[in-house]
Order: sequence, then structure tokens, then C-alpha cells
Amino acid sequence: MKYSAQNRIMSRVYLVVVGLVLFALVLVGKLFYIQWVQGELYTSKLEASTLKSVVLDASRGNIYADDGSILATTVPRYELRWDAMVVSNAIFETHKNALATELASFFGASKTYFLSRLQKARKQKNRYFLLAKNLNYSEYQTLKNFSILKLPSYKGGLIVEQQLVREHPLGKVAERTVGYEMRDPSGYFLRVGLEGAFGQYLRGEPGRRLKQKIANGQWKPINDSNEKEPTSGFDLHTTINVNIQDIAHKALLQQLERFEADHGTVVVMETHSGNVKAIVNLGRTSRGTYYEKLNYAVGEAHEPGSTFKLMAMIAALEDGVVDVDDKIHTGKGELTFYNKFKVRDSKRGGYGTLTVGKVFEVSSNTGVVKIVYDNYKNNPEQFVNRLYNMGLNKPLGISIKGEAKPKIPYPTDSTWDGLDLPWMAYGYGVALTPLQTLTFYNAIANGGEMVKPKFLKQISRLGNRPEKVFRKEILNPAICSQQTVEKAQQMMFNVVDKKWGTAHQIKDEVLPLAGKTGTCQVDYTTDNVQYISSFVGYFPANAPRYSCIVVIHKPNKKKGYYGATVAAPVFKKIAKKIYTNTPKEIRITNAEIEALETQRTISSEVPLPSLIGMTKTEAEQVAKSLGIKLTTKGNGVVVRQSIQAGTPSHTVKNLLIELS
Repeated sequence: MKYSAQNRIMSRVYLVVVGLVLFALVLVGKLFYIQWVQGELYTSKLEASTLKSVVLDASRGNIYADDGSILATTVPRYELRWDAMVVSNAIFETHKNALATELASFFGASKTYFLSRLQKARKQKNRYFLLAKNLNYSEYQTLKNFSILKLPSYKGGLIVEQQLVREHPLGKVAERTVGYEMRDPSGYFLRVGLEGAFGQYLRGEPGRRLKQKIANGQWKPINDSNEKEPTSGFDLHTTINVNIQDIAHKALLQQLERFEADHGTVVVMETHSGNVKAIVNLGRTSRGTYYEKLNYAVGEAHEPGSTFKLMAMIAALEDGVVDVDDKIHTGKGELTFYNKFKVRDSKRGGYGTLTVGKVFEVSSNTGVVKIVYDNYKNNPEQFVNRLYNMGLNKPLGISIKGEAKPKIPYPTDSTWDGLDLPWMAYGYGVALTPLQTLTFYNAIANGGEMVKPKFLKQISRLGNRPEKVFRKEILNPAICSQQTVEKAQQMMFNVVDKKWGTAHQIKDEVLPLAGKTGTCQVDYTTDNVQYISSFVGYFPANAPRYSCIVVIHKPNKKKGYYGATVAAPVFKKIAKKIYTNTPKEIRITNAEIEALETQRTISSEVPLPSLIGMTKTEAEQVAKSLGIKLTTKGNGVVVRQSIQAGTPSHTVKNLLIELS
């Protein structure tokens, strides 16, 4: 009995021991499994919840004007925070007063205010206390050298966050053309202007920075440096000229305000190269002010009205159906189609009989409609094919996104009817953007060669070879014959030069201008007809250097709406200012240089010449060669000088000239 009871006790002991051993083995096995099998999984989960790699945007490339002025640039802005738990008690107590004093001096506040904030951050164990934000580089460098903050981050606790901000040092110059590139929350890019068109070059390559999660859901950089540094983007070198842009902007704005217009645009282009030197797009706000609202020059196709008469006339001249001296009977200035639809001239009673050239110069609607309708009504395809051959039905294919497609109806279109041909003749039923219209006119100024408008010269990175160079691109080597080009040039010159021309009021005795007025009705199917006033041409007319278009939408009809009244004066103002501000090249032979040198040595024998009729630059060169200090008043050409011509130049120290 006794032995049996003892055996039972021992069996239970053994069972307990075995159970404990098995439990220990299971526990050890589980720990082993967690440590070695699932350890990496848990570690990665922990790190994922406490560490993250933050993408750092690269510094976007600069956008330059043609003279190197910066139109858009990326600048760093800094946010400084402080980890109050990093600083030892000894360092904090020793330097807190000095830091508070420095912060107070920098921000213009009291020392007590900053000292209490620092102590509060310390007491609350704030590891991400905001010191300052939106600092420029100079301000950041100043603050980082303050007491405590100048210590290494693991001792002083300074946390530096950098953000890149896009700025426009020259303000709103060509703002809509410079554009922007934005990414919405869904990741879709909104691209406008050059920023949008060439974003892949400007963006650069992003970097990475590792951050650790701290209290209150905040993230703190782990290291002072980035894990991968961003690579800056390429720079864009544009064709925009800051001075010409400013001239065009002010001239357009002044006219928009004067006529209370809805919106307007101006483009100035270099004739031979196609370089766009200025592009202004101003829209009216509800407060009556104007800003760069939309890129009307590129994206807004509209009926051009009378500026399309040049295209119609060139087609007729090129096909040989008329010549400039042929007579056109315009009658009393009214034509009727289908006993209902009327074409009228702006002059009451009409112009009577006109030559083809004069039809264009006085902008007779009935005259140009008779030319086109009478000669093409049985074969409208011939007329439209000529327009197509000149490239008027094709977009320009410029780099800036959003170019509107031109509209030139074709006789086989399902919507074509008997009114399309006469309506097209004077610019209705068709649609072109201002830039497309300018490109055609520029081709006439350029001897028939149509060049593509160009906004960029090159894409490059400082110190490296250009990544891409933009050269002159010819869209059409000859839109028509040379004879037709010369006839068109003469008609456009007469529009301004002749007293009967629609733009005679902008004639200038010094600077010859050529172009065409346009006055187009819009909303003409309603009771509230509005107008688009335009002028497009080039200057100087005898040696074209620049072409320019001015389009002003919906001016106040009570103040004026004709192209000659609203748009043409803007063209003249821009042309005059560009012309007087452009240095003139004066070629001097070696013999003339020797003569000038001789004159300097015997200056007492050199009479003061007449400066009347000279430009400011020319007058300054003459005065400089004679050692005379010149004072100028006004702009334009010299109309008066304070000392009479013929006076010995060595007696003249100061000379005042007045310019027109």
C-alpha cells in the first residue's frame, strides 16, 4: 500500500516535470519562431510605422528673357523647428537668455516673450517646436548661428525644413506665357505656358530624405543631410525681350482701360527669325482691372473680320483672276444674297468704282466680296484650296499647349452653303488665333517665307553644353509668288500712307508703317452686337524688322469700336517706342574715322552740326565724338537744339536737345 501510494506521487511529479519541460520547449520554440522567422516582418512593420522616406522636389530650372533677366526662378524657403528634448539642461540654462535675446532682436519682439516660449516648449517636451517659417537663405543663415541653434543638431536640436518656391523677379511680365505646372491631389498635371510645355526639362530629378515619427504624429528628419540629393532642372532661355514686353503691356493696358474693353492681346515678333519678343494677354476683372487671365493669343480662335481680306486678296491675285489696277464696281456699298442677307460697307452710299488695290486700302466689304464671289462662285474649291495651300487651315504647332485649331470651311463640308464663300471673303465664317493671323502677315513682311513663331532659344544647364537648341523653322518657304508679295506689301503700306487708307491716322513721318485694320462683329445674331477691333502689320515698312498684332475684344461701343480707332493707335505706340529705343547701327569707313580723329585734334575748327532729325542714339554719338555733354528731353527724333548749328564745337560744353 505504502509503495503503491509513493509510486502514484512520483508518477504525478514526473508528469508535472514533463509538462513543464514540454511547455518550456514550446515557449522557446515560439520565441525562436518570432525572433528568427517573423522578426524581419515585425521589424519592417515597426519601421514602416515610425520611418518614412520623403520625396524632395528638385530645384526647378530658371526661365530667362533674351537679355538674361530672370522671368521665373526657384528659391528655397526655410522652416526652422527645435527639438527641446535634445538640449541638455546645462546648455539650456546657460544659453537660453542669449537665444531669447537674439530671437527678440531678429523678429522685433520682446525677450520675455521668446524666453517664455522656449521654457514652455522645454517643459512640454516639445520635439517639433516652430521657431520661424518662410525664411530666405540669408535669414536662415542668421538664425542657425544663434545660441544653442549653432550646435550640432544632436546637441542643439535645430531642425531645418526646406521648401522650394517659384518666384517671378520681374513681376507679371509675360505671366501667362511663362505659365505654370501644378499637380492636383490625384496626380494629374495642369500645364500652362512654357512651364507646362517644358516641364520635363525644368523639373530635374527629386531627392529623398528619411524622417522618423515622433510625438503628436509629427515627423522629424533623422540626419542633417539627405539620403539622395535632388538634381536641379534645366534652364529655359526664351526669346522674350523685357523692354518690348513692357512697352506692349503698357500700351495695351492703357487702351483697354480707355475703351473699357473685355480683353485684349498683343504679340510682337521678329520678322526674319520668328522670335516672339513680346506677348501680352489681359482680361478684365469684375472690378474693372486687368490681369494676365488667359493666353488669348494662342488659345482663342475667332472670326478675324477685315484682317482676313489680305488672305482673300492674295488668293485672287495669285490665281490671276484680278490685278491691283482692275476696276471693281461696288455701287452704293451694299450687296444682297438670297434676297435677305446683306453685305454693307462702313461708308454710307458706298465707294463707287474702285481699283482692286483701293478695295483693300479702304477695306470695302462689298468690293472684296465681289472679287471673291464673282470669280469663284462656280468653283469655290479653287479659292479654298489656295487658302489651304498657304497653310491657313493648319495649326502652327507651337510648343505652348492649348493652340486653337483654325477653321477654314471646305465646299464638301456638310455645313457648307451658298453664303460661306462671300462671308469668308471678308473674314466671317472662318476662325484664326491672333498668333496664326500674325504669322501669315509676318510672311508677307518676310518676302513670302512663313516662319514658325518661336518662344525659346535653347534649353541648357549652367556650365554645360545646351541640351537643346531651337533654330528657325520654316513652315512655308513661299506662300505665294514674289510679285504677289510685293503687291500685298504696297497695299498694306498704302493702308497707312495714303489719305484714303483706313489707318492713315497712325501715319508717322519718321517711321513707315504697314498693316491692315479689322473691325469684326460678334454676337451679331443677338440684339446686343459687340465688336473685335484689330490691327496687324509690320515696321519699318521699307525694311521690316518686327511684325505686330493688336486685338481688342468688346470695347465700349459708345467710346469707339473700329480697328483704326481702338487697335491701330496701340500698334503705332508700340512701334514708335521700339524704334526709338533700338540702337541704330551707323557704319563708318576708315577714312571717316581718321577724319574724326583729326577733328578732335583741331576741335576749334569743327562747327557744331545740326542734330535736327537725328534719333537720340545718333545725337548722343555725335555729341560724344565732340566731347559735348548732352541733355535730352522727350523721345523720338530731335526737333530742337539749344545751341545753333555752326557754333564752334570747342566752345560748347553742354547741349540740350528736344525730341518729338
